[in-house]
Amino acid sequence: MSTKFKQGFGFFVVLAVGSFIYFLFSQTPRTDAIPAFARKYQTSCSTCHSNYPELNDFGEAFKKNGFKFPKDDETFVKEAPVMLGAKAYKKVFPKAIYPGEIPGTIPIGLRYSGFATFNSRQPLALGFLPRADLFTPNTFTMIAAGSFGPNISFWIDDDISTGGSGADGGLGDGYIKFNDLGHYIGLPKDALNLRFGQFELDLPFSQARTINLSDYDIYDQTSNIGSLPGTTMNPLSLGTPQRGIEIGGYPNDGNFEWSATLVNGNNDGTALRNSKDVYLRVSQRFNLERDPNARKEVQAAGPTGPRDHTSIRLGAFYYYGRNALNLDQTMFPGFGTITEPFYRVGADARFKYRKFELYALGMHARDTNLIPNTTTFALEPASPVTFSGGFAEAEYWFYPWVIGTMRYDVVNSPTDFLNGASEHNTRSRVSPGVQFLVRANIKAEFEYQYRYKQPDPSSNLFFRANGFTAGIDYVF
Repeated sequence: MSTKFKQGFGFFVVLAVGSFIYFLFSQTPRTDAIPAFARKYQTSCSTCHSNYPELNDFGEAFKKNGFKFPKDDETFVKEAPVMLGAKAYKKVFPKAIYPGEIPGTIPIGLRYSGFATFNSRQPLALGFLPRADLFTPNTFTMIAAGSFGPNISFWIDDDISTGGSGADGGLGDGYIKFNDLGHYIGLPKDALNLRFGQFELDLPFSQARTINLSDYDIYDQTSNIGSLPGTTMNPLSLGTPQRGIEIGGYPNDGNFEWSATLVNGNNDGTALRNSKDVYLRVSQRFNLERDPNARKEVQAAGPTGPRDHTSIRLGAFYYYGRNALNLDQTMFPGFGTITEPFYRVGADARFKYRKFELYALGMHARDTNLIPNTTTFALEPASPVTFSGGFAEAEYWFYPWVIGTMRYDVVNSPTDFLNGASEHNTRSRVSPGVQFLVRANIKAEFEYQYRYKQPDPSSNLFFRANGFTAGIDYVF
């Protein structure tokens, strides 16, 4: 690391910490939460988030219950919903419209985030990259969420602008969910639920609502042979929202969860093929609290910090699809539609103990690869395109408002190496960070990224695209 980089890094740390101290002590502390639910229940963000937007145990239970308190919800509501029909209509259904409800106020909140960056020197052969960008607007998001009664919930988040002044945004999640459908056939509570729309897959760890300033590398990895011979051009990225239908459940205490999802397989774009992809997920949480009564209670975070159960969760997931190419017969003239099966399979674990949390995910991906023979017009099998990797992250609450993070990302992709993306098949990244809850709804974030070596196209040397990011995130 160069002397100039060290000096610049130190300058930004001093500037960021100084700004944080100003924010912290310049106002009288108050607590606000994400508006859609904070205003409804007159409660703080910290009820559901020990470090927003990551959910704690209470937040998970709140979400699973259709955005309602898991117990005695009616006694906590401060803004009563508008009833769409009298309760007596239930008795005369289907001769009357089944009664429902809408939120008492428009359930809309706004979230804004932006960050400053300081980059290590990049070779000019890759294009000029400024060493420092003092502030980059990231997202300005409109969030609407709530319930239409005891068993129907909805969520919509739309990036009004992203990536810079006046840039187009886009829909993140937009879905409606029906809870506890299994009740009608005698199944345990919430054993069978239905969700459809556009949404993030039931991933072990959310990328759409991560606490980190950077994405998980394995979620963003795609299968593409680039300049190498073959047909594999699969745009699937696990971290991107999908359009589809999901069934799933978390019967009784919610420690066991399952889901099965049918999706277009073109990320958040329109369908490009007739075939659909399938995603499966199962997990089991083991509650390690010693007191049997404590294991049955849903704990919420508070002013003194996290209140999650001591627990360990183990899970697995599987994604299967059939990528279709050459549908318009222009990519490979003379060949018909080329179909390439692929899969993603992985496992995950999460451990919580008071103020400490450790979680990890590993995944392997395989895409069938074919080589068109323009002489015989046959498709010849080639070595499959594969990659594997994952991440591990630790979080520790030094104070309820100071959270340290340490993350390790790794991706092993022989195809990327052959295309000149890294020095070796495996590329890795270490990302230490610290986050400050300036208020319950305002967060200052800092993350340093020590990256793998990349080739310099103008020489036989390699360089590290290291960087430091300082961000601000708030909701209102």
